[in-house]
Formats: sequence, C-alpha cells, structure tokens
Amino acid sequence: MTEPEAVPVLTQIVDEERAPPAVDGAALEALARHLERAVLERLAAETDRIAARAIDGMRGELRVAVTQTVREALAASLAHALAHPRRD
Repeated sequence: MTEPEAVPVLTQIVDEERAPPAVDGAALEALARHLERAVLERLAAETDRIAARAIDGMRGELRVAVTQTVREALAASLAHALAHPRRD
C-alpha cells in the first residue's frame, strides 16, 4: 500500500518563489482580442436572430403608426374640405 500524497492545508504558507510568472502585456492583449473574437463569433447567430426579431417588431410598429397618421391626416383634410367647399 502506498502513502497518500500530502495535500496543502489552507493555512499552509506557500513558497513565494512559486509565484505566478509575470505576464507580458502584449501577449495578454493579444489573448484578450482572440477571446473577444471567439466569443463574438459564437454569439453572432444568436445576436443576428435577436436583432432581426427586434427590427421586425419595430417595422410593424412603424407601419401601424404611419397608417394611423395617414388616416388622421386624410380625415382632417376631408373634414376641412367639406366644411369649406371651394367656390369656383
């Protein structure tokens, strides 16, 4: 039977010489850009689907608003024409 490996205890002091290596700023920036591109690429289809749904909703709302505005303008124009007939 083998002896189990020693597991560090939370109160155990870690050797400072084992500190993580210094991070190169340029390498970190390149990694961040790569990760950003990867995440955006994976989200692109979902983002496009959500944007298309939102645009369709806005298109419908705009159609209703324009139709209502045209109806009101025509009603006002007809009411004015009927109230003030032209005397040619």
